[in-house]
Amino acid sequence: MELQQIKQRFGIIGNTSLLNRALEVASQVAPTDISVLVTGESGTGKEIIPQVVHQLSPRKHNEYIAVNCGAIPEGTIDSELFGHEKGAFTGASGSRKGYFEVADGGTIFLDEVAELPLQTQVRLLRVLETGEFIKVGSSKVIKTDVRIIAATNENIQKAIANGKFREDLYYRLSTVPIALPPLRKRKEDIHLLFRKFANDFGEKYRMPAVRLTDDAVQLLNNYNWPGNIRQLKNIVEQISVIGTSREVNAIELAEYLPEKMDFSPAVIEDVKESVNEREIMYKFLFDMKKDLNDLKKLVLEIIPNNGNINLNSDQANMVSRFTNDIQPESTTKILPPAPEESFTYSTNSPSEKFQVHEEVEESLSLEDREKELIQKALVKHKGKRKYAAAELGISERTLYRKIKEYNLAD
Repeated sequence: MELQQIKQRFGIIGNTSLLNRALEVASQVAPTDISVLVTGESGTGKEIIPQVVHQLSPRKHNEYIAVNCGAIPEGTIDSELFGHEKGAFTGASGSRKGYFEVADGGTIFLDEVAELPLQTQVRLLRVLETGEFIKVGSSKVIKTDVRIIAATNENIQKAIANGKFREDLYYRLSTVPIALPPLRKRKEDIHLLFRKFANDFGEKYRMPAVRLTDDAVQLLNNYNWPGNIRQLKNIVEQISVIGTSREVNAIELAEYLPEKMDFSPAVIEDVKESVNEREIMYKFLFDMKKDLNDLKKLVLEIIPNNGNINLNSDQANMVSRFTNDIQPESTTKILPPAPEESFTYSTNSPSEKFQVHEEVEESLSLEDREKELIQKALVKHKGKRKYAAAELGISERTLYRKIKEYNLAD
């Protein structure tokens, strides 16, 4: 079956090369009985690969059972998988068939296989090697012909090193490994998935599907998506139900994107961005305060009783930086440097003095300075937020949030 036909049959959206490769391997291995291990982050859609493999295999008319190993208590997992005899444990009032007996001739999908207890891993290894198992509380060996497809979002190599997963079982399960890419590596597919989910929820809730503006699409593609497709689907549903507008811009979309996710690689980036913002603002304020203090000290040192002010080169540089801030009533002229490399400021009349001005305390509010910097960056880059964010050293998502916070959208 061609790749496009597989996508249409199983409702798979996307054209990323990494996704296409995973589907190609699944279709190639399907006609065999080889064990498959599907890996990928949580929410990447690992459950679709076992269905593809099963439906394209000769076992498609037999049982397909999906088991979430992490959702079954350790005390009952053996009974669930392999069955038990009457009286095998407290509460076992009768004999029960396990999944491996029910799915004989079919396929079992073991999701979150790394959550299996070590004792159960030993039983599973025996099934893979010999096709045999024993019910809990029985001594009779039962044969089964089951294909096993496993999946996990954990680092199996790390689990093996920590003694939580058997290395021999890993090699048995991963005869053919299939890795599904995270959503952040499928940027060209993100908007396609958004539109698919938006149309689905539009039909479900009987309302027009939400659409994204260009800047919202850019924000959507640049977000890290720690929860992958599952997170994207949940956010689309929130917007579809809660959103008042059917066209969503970047500022509105940013409200639905969590800024802090404990399990997300984006946490590090967000923390760095926040620290960088504060560092820039503090440095700006401290430097400005230092310069003002230096200027005050200099002015007190150089104001003479007559109209001439003799400055050395360092003092002249300092005064030049603040020429616009010093506004005496008379026009100030800068005379050529004297031979001893000093500079002389002279007023129009020897009798004129510098006028004493009342000093206005300048605002040192972080919010005011941050707002001013954002406004300047937006003006400098003619409203192009991507470049303004780069100039400020923050992410576009942070800039969108700040624009809304300070009412700078207009």
